[in-house]
Amino acid sequence: MHYQFEATLSHLDCKRHLPHPFTVPADSGQVELQLHFTPAKVHDIQNMLTLTLFDAHGFRGAGHRGGNHHAVRITPAAATPGYLAGALPAGEWIAQIDTHMIMPDEPCHYQLEISVTPAAAMQPADLQVQPARPTPQLPQRGPGWVRGDLHSHTNHSDADHRTVTELLQKAREYKLDFIFLTDHNTTSPLDEMYAAATPDLLTLGGLELTTFWGHALCLGTREWVDWRVRAGTGEMNRIATETYAKDQVFIIAHPRAIGDPMCTGCKWVYLEMMPGTSHLVEIWNTTWESDSYNEQALTLWYSWLNQGLRIVATAGTDTHGNEDYARKPGFCHVYVEEFSERGILQALRAGHLYVSAGPQLTLVAQDGNGNAVMMGDLLTGDVVKLTTTWRDCPADAQVRVITDGQLMLEWAATDAGQRDWTLIAEQVHWCVVEVRSASGEILAVTNPIFLRSPHVN
Repeated sequence: MHYQFEATLSHLDCKRHLPHPFTVPADSGQVELQLHFTPAKVHDIQNMLTLTLFDAHGFRGAGHRGGNHHAVRITPAAATPGYLAGALPAGEWIAQIDTHMIMPDEPCHYQLEISVTPAAAMQPADLQVQPARPTPQLPQRGPGWVRGDLHSHTNHSDADHRTVTELLQKAREYKLDFIFLTDHNTTSPLDEMYAAATPDLLTLGGLELTTFWGHALCLGTREWVDWRVRAGTGEMNRIATETYAKDQVFIIAHPRAIGDPMCTGCKWVYLEMMPGTSHLVEIWNTTWESDSYNEQALTLWYSWLNQGLRIVATAGTDTHGNEDYARKPGFCHVYVEEFSERGILQALRAGHLYVSAGPQLTLVAQDGNGNAVMMGDLLTGDVVKLTTTWRDCPADAQVRVITDGQLMLEWAATDAGQRDWTLIAEQVHWCVVEVRSASGEILAVTNPIFLRSPHVN
């Protein structure tokens, strides 16, 4: 069976979901799709149309990647990265074209061709459904500090030809303890990711919810999250609430990144979700001095803390290539009670972490009654002693104490050191510590210790 669809779009069709229904008969062995559109660019800016596929039972994969030609092949045994292999249920399927960007001044014409091949015309090897990969049972360890990446990509979305195996090779080379794979709007690599865990590297998953008006990380999910939500409807607040209710983690990603048309949908413009029901925000995406505008994201986070909100700051390398880790992006250093997916997600929700491109940095507090807390926690004694420790800092770096968004103390960082100071809880809401380079670039920053009870957003 063969289907062909075509249409001409204008910039008024940008940010739409265009469904193309087709029928898959019983005893089908292969589904193929070919999407081609022109022009690929207008004024040196890329048009971006992608595919999302639904079978008769639901989500079947997505190809969130650039280029003006998308080729997809699905059989019971294998599938193009981004899509799910397995049995081909009979019934109505939908090939959805997602119009992330259509530039003005020139019409965009697309052609979508779909072919369905009977099982009788296929090789037997193409029809063998592969068994699910088991998740290894690793020995438990903890409590303690672990370092990892919350935001990474492979060829299952827009990381070109970089495979899951190649991503994990880099994670091991840089001695990460854990890594989350968060490809755009698809769960297709997660079975492989979870099956690759070893005692030296905990491999975890989720997805990057990649909408037309902002991106978010959903960590710990193995199920597709429907990203077809519009700003102003409250649907993103619902997704965040449901994510946390499943003991997973929702993180607003690179909220101040450059947006349309250069990086389509990358800037967070959900005005009802600033931060809404989100408890975490990615303040450090890729390297500090990038077009993610991390300094602005840090300022945004500080403003949310000053509103009395208890918001956790995270980092994510957003790695798309094998050289990204060499550029010294930010990683998360997380204190876990149990080194497992559950333990890491619990620590992230609690704010028991700092983010860093190299320096080690901690912040703890103690009141006069001997009560002690760490980053992310609340301590409400009248007079509180705070202690920061640091090491592996450049000789020209500065350690900065920030209270309620204002610089309180600053000193030159030696390679390693420790310093105490006291605060009166009635005068200060929250405190973090930064390490900055001589040029002012963030090298590490802690999560807050709260000295007055914040609102829970």
